Amino acid sequence: MKASKTVRTKWFKVRVTEDELRKIKAFSKASACRGASHYARNLLLQKPVIVKYRNGSADDILSEMIRLKNELNAIGNNFNQAVHRLHTLDRIPEIRSWLVQNETVRQSFMKKTEEIRLKMIQIHEQWSLK
Repeated sequence: MKASKTVRTKWFKVRVTEDELRKIKAFSKASACRGASHYARNLLLQKPVIVKYRNGSADDILSEMIRLKNELNAIGNNFNQAVHRLHTLDRIPEIRSWLVQNETVRQSFMKKTEEIRLKMIQIHEQWSLK
């Protein structure tokens, strides 16, 4: 069944200055209300207004994720260069030598990938609606 839609037929006019209007619109945009009218109606009728706010911990997590992404890109570039070098090798001893030399790159890549996985789990737990 469809819920009946409330039809608002009456007007309630309030005069405000340009500055007041700008503030009301800014407050309404910072809320979860659909528009300035919805925001003002909720305030006047003393209904709850959900206000959006920036989560500082989420900003910290985001900056950490950006740092990890940059490190992962650097490791990926190094790994791509190493694989390109591998393709130019034509003897078995050279390939074995390459594998030994690039084991640290592989381990670094796996460590950073695990860090990213753990951060993603942390973000999921923080933002999930439990």
